[in-house]
Amino acid sequence: MSKKHPVVVVTGSSGAGTTTVKRAFEHIFTREGINAAIVEGDSFHRYDRAEMREKIAQGMSHFGPEANLFDKIEELFRVYGETGSGKKRYYLHSAEEAEEHNTRLGCDKNPGEFTPWEDIPDGTDLLFYEGLHGMVVTDEADVASQVDLGIGVVPVVNLEWIQKIHRDAKERGYSAEATVETIMRRMPDYINHITPQFSRTDINFQRVATVDTSNPFIARDIPTPDESFVVIRFANPEKCDVKFPDLLSMIPDSFMSRRNTIVVPGGKMGFAMEVILGPIIDKMMDARASS
Repeated sequence: MSKKHPVVVVTGSSGAGTTTVKRAFEHIFTREGINAAIVEGDSFHRYDRAEMREKIAQGMSHFGPEANLFDKIEELFRVYGETGSGKKRYYLHSAEEAEEHNTRLGCDKNPGEFTPWEDIPDGTDLLFYEGLHGMVVTDEADVASQVDLGIGVVPVVNLEWIQKIHRDAKERGYSAEATVETIMRRMPDYINHITPQFSRTDINFQRVATVDTSNPFIARDIPTPDESFVVIRFANPEKCDVKFPDLLSMIPDSFMSRRNTIVVPGGKMGFAMEVILGPIIDKMMDARASS
């Protein structure tokens, strides 16, 4: 854990809302003039796209240690906390990303491959990780122990499945049956390596639908933000210096469901994130300046 070089993590599966919280952090960083080292969780996959397809055919999932470099994530977080630097790389999702990084690095990588490892530049204020495994713990790697602020973003499981089924159909052309098969294959790793992370986070943002999602495999539509609430749980409100009366006054139609939990309308999720996370990051930067 580091005051001088803090590590901030957003962990959650694709489609869970991590993009919303990433955007909230980007607004905070821009507003406060914070120079963040951005690290993507996909860059710590063990295999490139072609290799992973072969592994999936053999029964492997994206969620477990066999498919990911958990030790490299822990190493990066530890080294960054100690020195403000470390090694990172990029997973190239598209031709545009490949062209950008090939030009920058003078390499010749294709979409679905990784760029070479490179040093994080000197002079960044914090490390910001967004991906699947920011708070993972195994017998070989304890990533969570190196994190200064851990944020979990996860919908209730039926809503997560609805989002995945619709996303896979729209973006990848998968049938609902193929997506269900993927969900079933991933389930052991999901239970053992994804779900436990949300007991280690400092703050969780969990979207809960207010419409019937009893059978996610036949749902025709993804519930909209206005058809949901966001349950925000603070593991230790004192650590985050949370002032619940102030939050309730700033976020319309919010309420407290437990002494450490506030509930906000789904459409206010991004706003709530900025209101909650902005002061926490400001406090981190004040501690960094005085360390």
